Amino acid sequence: MAQTPQDDALHEECAVFGVSLARHEEAAGVAYAGLLSLQHRGQEGAGIAVVSENNIICRKGEGLASELFPDGVLAGLPKGRTAVGHTLYSKAGGSEKKTAGPFVQEYLTGRIVAALSGSITNADEIRRELTDCGLQFDTSSDGEVVTSLIAYHISQERDLLSGAAKAAGMLEGAFSIVIASGSDKVAAVRDPNGFRPLCLGRSEAGAAVASESCALDSCGFEFVRDVRPGEVVIIENGKITEQGVKLEKRMEAGHGLCIFEFVYFARADSIIDGLSVYNARQRMGRVLAEEYPADADVVCGAPDTGLDAANGYSAESGIPLVSGFVRNQYIGRSFIYPTQIQRESAVRLKLNPLSASIGGKRVVFVDDSIVRGTTTETTVKSLKAAGAKEVHVRISSPPVRYTCYYGTNIDREENLIANKTGLDGIRRKIGADSLGFISIAGLKRACGECRLQFCTACYVKRSDT
Repeated sequence: MAQTPQDDALHEECAVFGVSLARHEEAAGVAYAGLLSLQHRGQEGAGIAVVSENNIICRKGEGLASELFPDGVLAGLPKGRTAVGHTLYSKAGGSEKKTAGPFVQEYLTGRIVAALSGSITNADEIRRELTDCGLQFDTSSDGEVVTSLIAYHISQERDLLSGAAKAAGMLEGAFSIVIASGSDKVAAVRDPNGFRPLCLGRSEAGAAVASESCALDSCGFEFVRDVRPGEVVIIENGKITEQGVKLEKRMEAGHGLCIFEFVYFARADSIIDGLSVYNARQRMGRVLAEEYPADADVVCGAPDTGLDAANGYSAESGIPLVSGFVRNQYIGRSFIYPTQIQRESAVRLKLNPLSASIGGKRVVFVDDSIVRGTTTETTVKSLKAAGAKEVHVRISSPPVRYTCYYGTNIDREENLIANKTGLDGIRRKIGADSLGFISIAGLKRACGECRLQFCTACYVKRSDT
């Protein structure tokens, strides 16, 4: 899907959160706190569904969780021990905007609610099959298709665990799913490749599942473990009661956890499949310094995901680390401009170079990625306008050359600068004095403590991975 002209970044495909409390009926508040911690994974929409007295009440809409659930609205949600939450990143630039989850679906003997993180590549085929069975759909969202498929198979299997496993075994693509039934059971499902992260936590109050461990931390749950690729786990009455059920589909060769989780998507305080995101980014900077050293006076990083890699670059190279920018905290997500001149000014309005630290200096500027090149070009110009003698750009991911088929929102290949030109061409385009991207081997080495293999299909053609 194409990105909007003012958007020169990669974006995730949503986040999910589920909670089952043993006694307290404060699940809505816990889910809200979880969504606030996962907001970085999707800012276009959010929703919370609460299981209350065998009923499921769902509230959702466009916007941030804090906008959709102010005190009065949050307090108005029903009391319950089980809740499911969702944050949405919509593929803005596609023909249709997706709808935030969770989605509620009734069947003959009950109802369920489900939230999806990821992208289902055979969603259209499943939609047609379910439509032929008499089901109707209100949105274009993959999440609604997944919820309907799960409800259908639960009605056939008469069991949440086996029904969820049967339905998930039919799905293709990248997905993490959280499901709750009217009986206060919660199921967590992760696709067989482990493309999307999903983890479990517990406390004296109950148990939870989240896209990232930072949400468990924020809600007072102790991290237990990651949901394994291809696994279905059941949480009931605040306890993890059943686990280890495997989906029928096997892992695709050459694919695994999206490596961009460590480069950009995940929050630095999360741990994913055994690897600290913060540690991984620090190591990326160290590897960058080994692969692309620079004769420079200072190092600075792009807030926020370039900062840890900049720290690592500084530590490995011995070049002092400085604060290169001042962030304007009062420019929100809807800060969108109608003209090219205004769009070019947007980066400086959000991130103003700090002349006191870079003026008259040769600067190593570390960022996480270059997509179309427009943002990096504007940043380099602003650094030089603020007095930098030279700007040496270092990128903590390899060149992004190919569209992702598994849910990450990357521009069309003809718009990706690395798909059209080589290293020196990119350097000239962005106006840098030198340019270096971490190698794929170097990135994997930086992330070597992760327990899973990685998907790197946005860097290398799928037939070559």
